[in-house]
Amino acid sequence: RGTVTAFSPFDARADAEALRKAMKGMGTDEETVLKILTSRNNAQRQEIAAAFKTLFGRDLVDDLKSELTGKFETLMVSLMRPTYIFDAHALKHAIKGAGTNEKVLTEILASRTPAEVRNIKQVYLQEYEANLEDKITGETSGYFQRLLVVLLQANRDPDGRIDEGLVEQDAQVLFRAGELKWGTDEEKFITILGTRSVSHLRRVFDKYMTISGFQIEETIDRETSGDLEKLLLAVVKCIRSVPAYFAETLYYSMKGAGTDDDTLIRVMVSRSEIDLLDIRKELRKNFAKSLYQMIQKDTSGDYRKALLLLCGGDDE
Repeated sequence: RGTVTAFSPFDARADAEALRKAMKGMGTDEETVLKILTSRNNAQRQEIAAAFKTLFGRDLVDDLKSELTGKFETLMVSLMRPTYIFDAHALKHAIKGAGTNEKVLTEILASRTPAEVRNIKQVYLQEYEANLEDKITGETSGYFQRLLVVLLQANRDPDGRIDEGLVEQDAQVLFRAGELKWGTDEEKFITILGTRSVSHLRRVFDKYMTISGFQIEETIDRETSGDLEKLLLAVVKCIRSVPAYFAETLYYSMKGAGTDDDTLIRVMVSRSEIDLLDIRKELRKNFAKSLYQMIQKDTSGDYRKALLLLCGGDDE
């Protein structure tokens, strides 16, 4: 349920010619660039890039980088990144150089399906000739690192018949590991939240509420802190609803003073062909805000125009 779908009728050569014309000579016709790139899906953008090279012997991404600036440039270049490389690239940047961007590690590894995680690891190895797990363990520590490693194994149980006995057992284990214990047994939270199936965990959260009188999120909030807390909460939210998790992520990227443009761009680009319609709906429902109007208020110029096109409409 994405906002960006395959454009029809599609002509990669015509698009490549229009883009070349828009960037040739003095000044750039940004409007043409953003209209073409936001209305073609990722597979079509890759075809346009190939046609661009064939026709003009130039690299489209290099041209975009030299002709555009600022956040608008970042957004257009992000749109040109092949879908399967997008997450691997974001993770590489989150762990390179001084300081690690835990927020990016949390967002990507908590929200992607096991199949997507396996794909990311494979692409990371091909593109960067490095093992993603080794890179992440080298830059993180403690229980935060352990939960990331569990998620990187991508061995979550597949959804199947729910065993009510096991639901009860897991809910009790979590209750004893958190609320009933002085200190917290983080390992139990990591194992259960990192390996059980989505449908099983949804039942566990309901059962947990019945047993303890608390939502699991409240317990995590009280019993853990820092990066581990953020990651556990992200995992729980994604188990409940991935679109709701991203709606919240987008909401907080624009709420209050200043905008977290990196997060805004990453979510808009990575979800535009998957579930951005659902994310818009959840944002409306949970925050009584329209994503379209938030973007309108928080951004400006060509960057705003492009984001609004990706958003694909307003939810009154």
